[in-house]
Amino acid sequence: MSILARYFQLENEAQELRRKMQTLEDTPEFKREKEFIDKLRRLMDEYNKTNGEVISALAPESSIENTESKRRRKRKLKVYRNPETGEVVETRGGNQKTLKAWKEQYGAETVDSWLIEEK
Repeated sequence: MSILARYFQLENEAQELRRKMQTLEDTPEFKREKEFIDKLRRLMDEYNKTNGEVISALAPESSIENTESKRRRKRKLKVYRNPETGEVVETRGGNQKTLKAWKEQYGAETVDSWLIEEK
């Protein structure tokens, strides 16, 4: 498809979207919600409040849940012991230098079998 043909196709799609938006904007439900949001924004500006502050004021329990769920849980500490050298590696992730070297040398499956403790 040529660039010009693609351009005209996108132009037609944009016109169709504008028509759908206009139809939606003409509904009473949309007008009512739009009026509510506009009034709420003016009120927030008047009192210098952010979205988060308003949500916390209206539903304090949900704002606590949101902050707790956003935190990532701490990874478990894994302890590996190389049976040939007796060397011990403690890591919370698979990106540890010595562990990566072992996996290259002995293979990931073998090194995973060396896991002696998981805290």
